[in-house]
Amino acid sequence: MFIAGNILQAIATILDTILWIFMWVIIIRALISWVNPDPWNPIVQFLERVTEPVLSQIRRRVGMLGMGFDLSPIIAILIIMFFQIAVVASLKDLAFRMH
Repeated sequence: MFIAGNILQAIATILDTILWIFMWVIIIRALISWVNPDPWNPIVQFLERVTEPVLSQIRRRVGMLGMGFDLSPIIAILIIMFFQIAVVASLKDLAFRMH
């Protein structure tokens, strides 16, 4: 049973790291958008390619506030935090109980 616990612990840790990195990519994209970046910059293109599928889904469901304020990065970060607390913490707790 301890092998399954270790595997579950590894999955939880990898998932937590991926969510943490994605959260920071969203934050960086939001910060860069404030300074009108060069759209041909490879870093800007990478950030947009990685985050746009998630942010566009949120934008479609929530919409934009008046005056063009985009809440999708904030909502995406809150969803990531929810997954880190609910899913990752539950997986880690389950793995701990299997030891």
